[in-house]
Amino acid sequence: MRFIYSLLVTLVTPFVLLYFAFRGLRDRAYLNRLSERFGFMPKTVKAGGILVHAASVGEFNAASPLIRALLKTYPGQSITVSSLTPTGSERVQRELGDKISHCYIPLDLPGAVSRFLSCLQPQLIIVMETEIWPNLYLQAQRLSIPLMMANARLSQRSVNRFQRMPGFIRDVLQTVDWIGAQSTDDLDRLTECGADPQAIELTGNLKFDLATPASLNEQGAALRSRWNSNRPVLVAGSTHEADESVVIPAFVELLKNLPDTLLILVPRYPERFARATQLAQAAGLRTELHSQGEACSEKAQCFVIDTIGELMTYYACGDVAFVGGSFGDQGGHNALEPAALGKAVLLGPNMDNAREIASLLSKTKAARRVTNQQDFRQAAEQILTSGVLRDSMGQAGKDLVEMNKGALDLTLKAVEKLL
Repeated sequence: MRFIYSLLVTLVTPFVLLYFAFRGLRDRAYLNRLSERFGFMPKTVKAGGILVHAASVGEFNAASPLIRALLKTYPGQSITVSSLTPTGSERVQRELGDKISHCYIPLDLPGAVSRFLSCLQPQLIIVMETEIWPNLYLQAQRLSIPLMMANARLSQRSVNRFQRMPGFIRDVLQTVDWIGAQSTDDLDRLTECGADPQAIELTGNLKFDLATPASLNEQGAALRSRWNSNRPVLVAGSTHEADESVVIPAFVELLKNLPDTLLILVPRYPERFARATQLAQAAGLRTELHSQGEACSEKAQCFVIDTIGELMTYYACGDVAFVGGSFGDQGGHNALEPAALGKAVLLGPNMDNAREIASLLSKTKAARRVTNQQDFRQAAEQILTSGVLRDSMGQAGKDLVEMNKGALDLTLKAVEKLL
């Protein structure tokens, strides 16, 4: 079965490269460092140490507290962080700089994986969340490199897909030395797919262990003072077009009752900056771009953050935070980021990638679920006009994050055992 899988990956590779070329028309970063996609590592990458694979921004957000803890706990070890997407790569390098080495994970071709591991020679591989790369896992086992899955989650959709090749997926999962499952549902699904029950531990979600420096709130307050600190601010973070098609017209309606409100729009991907700006302008909103000035003018109704890595700062300066990816089919993004900052949170109907977190936020009244444009406008308006409601939702979110920390300690204990 591994031969068939590898053959399929080989046949698909030209289409992957075409995809990179297509994305490269909008974002040149997709065309850079293509040799790394085939296992040729840059000279800046140090051999040995710990490899942490965080595919994109979402996985890196979860991995960030773990990586920082590894740097502190194992100061003599080199840490390499691999990613799959340019946005993930940029985020890694922006936040960690030269504290770590960075590279792209190679395509899951046998030759590329062999080159990658021969060059890197890691003492331990940590894979974040849902990333299952059969050739990488099997080659690591052959080379006796310990491998663990941290913050592991598995959707029912993935289970259904894996059931088409149950024996192969079981063999792949059996190579994993330790799996830290986010929830009991994830634990059960991983076991159903063939993971060794003795290797799985219920850790909870690493995203609860995110670090939120006090300076973030200070930065947010400083930004607000530049555009009139009394102005209501609604932040829509990590948005896709499906989110903007709801949020923008809802905001236009909201302005009828709250004309001074500012919408801060933070698209998920750089290639969407221009499109998000276009949608805001087409709706008649006076729109300004972050790249044209760190602060927007008092006349602006929509401020588009067309830079990467500043979402938390803009969450910090908002009154209400909407978490994107939840009106389309993306399954929602990290709702704990604004909650940890004490912000009232709005979520769309689709939070499949963080169902348990969304449920907890809703049950504790730290977040509200909205299903359509009218729901969004009504909820946002009610929260923006009630300081008591905003404060209670924000405090509930901070309390929830604090109460659920602990996954980081359990993951570090597993790292210690495997090293």
